[in-house]
Amino acid sequence: MRKEDSMYQKYINILKTELVPAMGCTEPIAIAYAAALAQKTLQEDVKHVEIYASGNIIKNVKSVTVPNTNGRKGILAAAAIGICAGDPDKKLQVISKVKTEDIQKMEKFLDTVDMQLHRIQSGCALELIVKVFSEEHHALVHIRNTHANVVLIKHDEAIIYQKEDELQQETGYSLQMKQIYDFAMSVDVKDVEEILERQIAYNEAIANEGLRGNYGAGIGNVLLHTYGTAVEVKARAMAAAGSDARMSGCELPVIINSGSGNQGMTASLPVLVYAKELHSSHEQLMRALIISNLTTLYQKQFIGRLSAYCGAVSAGAGAGAGITYLRGGDYEHICHTIVNALAITSGMLCDGAKPSCAAKIASAVDAGILGYAMYKEGKQFYRGEGIVGDSIEKTMEGIGQLARDGMKECDDEIIRLMIQSIS
Repeated sequence: MRKEDSMYQKYINILKTELVPAMGCTEPIAIAYAAALAQKTLQEDVKHVEIYASGNIIKNVKSVTVPNTNGRKGILAAAAIGICAGDPDKKLQVISKVKTEDIQKMEKFLDTVDMQLHRIQSGCALELIVKVFSEEHHALVHIRNTHANVVLIKHDEAIIYQKEDELQQETGYSLQMKQIYDFAMSVDVKDVEEILERQIAYNEAIANEGLRGNYGAGIGNVLLHTYGTAVEVKARAMAAAGSDARMSGCELPVIINSGSGNQGMTASLPVLVYAKELHSSHEQLMRALIISNLTTLYQKQFIGRLSAYCGAVSAGAGAGAGITYLRGGDYEHICHTIVNALAITSGMLCDGAKPSCAAKIASAVDAGILGYAMYKEGKQFYRGEGIVGDSIEKTMEGIGQLARDGMKECDDEIIRLMIQSIS
C-alpha cells in the first residue's frame, strides 16, 4: 500500500480516531462527560437529574469504580462527579483534574439531589441522555453510538447543538484483513509512531501500577505468583494487571481501542511483552501493534461496540495476530492464529465492567497465544467445526451474527439480572 493511496490515509485516520486516551472505564466516563456538558449548558445549580441509558451502559457502569470519587461505583456517582467537577472540554478525561473539595461536593450532591435512572430500549447499544434541572430551567445532552459522540444539546427547548444526519446504527470502517496486513507491512512507521508510542507509555504505566498496587482481584499478580514469569504468563499478567487497576478506579489514563480501555490494553500489552522478550526492533513493534489494534477493530465492525459478547475475545485474538507477526508469521499464519483463537473463546459473556474482566482478559490473551502455537505445530480448527467458516471473513461474519443476533436475548437477561440489584 502506497502513501498516495486513499486507503493509506484512511488507516492512519482510524488509528488516530480510535487510539485515544481515556481515564476510567469508558461507560461511566461517558456519563460523567454528558453530565458535565449538561451542567455547563445549564449554568445554574442542579436540583434534579434524570439519566436515560441503554442497557449495555447500565451493565458496564454498575459494578466498576469511578476514578476520583473516593471508591464509589455506579451511574449516579459518575453523573455526580461530572456535574460537580467535570471539565467537558477534556471529553473522555473529563474528571482527570478532581480536587479533594470536589469529592466532598460530590458526596453532598449525592446525599441531597434527587437523581433518577431510566433504561432506554431504542435498539441502540450505546445511547445516553442526561437531563439536569435547576429551579426554572433544564438542559439535555444526548450521546449515541460512541462514548463521546454528542448528537444533541438543548437548553430548555432551545437546540444549542444538533448533529445532522446521525445514523441510527453504528457506522463501521469496512476494514479488510488483507488490507490491514498490507498497510502494516508498508506504512511509514513515522506516520503512526506518535500514536503507538503513546499507547505503549500509557498502557504500560497502568499495568505496572496494577502489579504494584492492591487492585481488584489482583489477577496479574496471581498469574505471576502461580505460573512463573515465562513470556506467555507475563503477556497475560500485564494485560490483566492493567484491567485490575482500571476496573478498580485507578486514575491513570489508558489508550483505548473500540471505545474500551480493557480492549486497548489487551491489544497492546501482550505484544509489548513479546517484543521485549524476542528483542524485536522498534519498527517490528510498531508494525505488530498496527496489526493487533486494527485486527481488534476489524472484528468489532461485525460485532458492534457493546453486546453480550466479551470484547476481550476480539482484542486477545488481535494480540495473538501481533505476536504471530513478531514471531515471523506471515499473512496466512496471522489469519489462522485469529481463527484458532476465536474458535476457543468466542461466546465468553460480557456481564459488565468489573474486576473479573481481568481474568477474562487473561483467558482471551491465552487463546491468542495458543492459536499461534497450534498453527506452528501444524494444527488448526477447520471449516464446519463449530462457528469456524471457510475463511477469516466468513468466520468473522458468523461471530458477528452470533454476537449481535444470537446473544441479544442473553444480553437482555444479563441486564435484567443486573438492574434488579440497582437501588
